[in-house]
Amino acid sequence: MRLSNEDHMQISDLAEQLGITTRTIRLYEKMGLVEPPKRTDGKVRYYEKGDIKRFKFVLKVKELGLSLEEMKELAELFNKEQKVPEKIMPRLIDLLETHLNSIKQKISTLQSLERDITAYQQRIIDQYNLKK
Repeated sequence: MRLSNEDHMQISDLAEQLGITTRTIRLYEKMGLVEPPKRTDGKVRYYEKGDIKRFKFVLKVKELGLSLEEMKELAELFNKEQKVPEKIMPRLIDLLETHLNSIKQKISTLQSLERDITAYQQRIIDQYNLKK
């Protein structure tokens, strides 16, 4: 018997909907990024709309480049603050700002590397009369 419907979803259906594996779902639960699921009397896991929303949030911040440790910090803060999302947003903004600055630095480094490689490549072409 399938439990999945508009109000509840089994782990395999959740994994399919989110495009992740059931193993990832279990890992996120074990790490405390999401609440442990409710279970039927037969011990079958099922997820409700709030659980699905939380998984989507975790996946979004992961997509934005936050580390698992940063994600865990946010989850702990969320749980500590009585599950009020507005309470974690200032910390999320701080983490995203730090991550954005890191990305900008990497971009700058890569642009500098690109210029160096192009110049070196041109010197080799010029020195050995090669055609590009």
